[in-house]
Amino acid sequence: MKITRSFEPGDRYRYDFGICSPARGWAQVDTAQDASWFGTWASPAERTILNYAEGDVTRQVCESDEEFAQALRDLDQWNRDHGYGPARIDPGLDPALKAAFERLGLGDILH
Repeated sequence: MKITRSFEPGDRYRYDFGICSPARGWAQVDTAQDASWFGTWASPAERTILNYAEGDVTRQVCESDEEFAQALRDLDQWNRDHGYGPARIDPGLDPALKAAFERLGLGDILH
């Protein structure tokens, strides 16, 4: 897995409606800590998880579908362990995006 970090001031909405939008193949990963200053998104096509926290951006790019699915399961477990879980993937109303997560064996953590 390749992890890159950057600082990009602003708020999470530039991701919700921009690079991490459902129209671009991304789903929001909902947790109890979601706020204007925090959000997480996942793209099964890019095998990427992006997290925004107060301007700090962490991008995890997985090398395989299995690694991507495990990273999302680990994210769910971390949130549960720290009182922010469960994490749930929201593919919105996009059947193809929902199916992509289901193909990865993640149907049980979809909204």
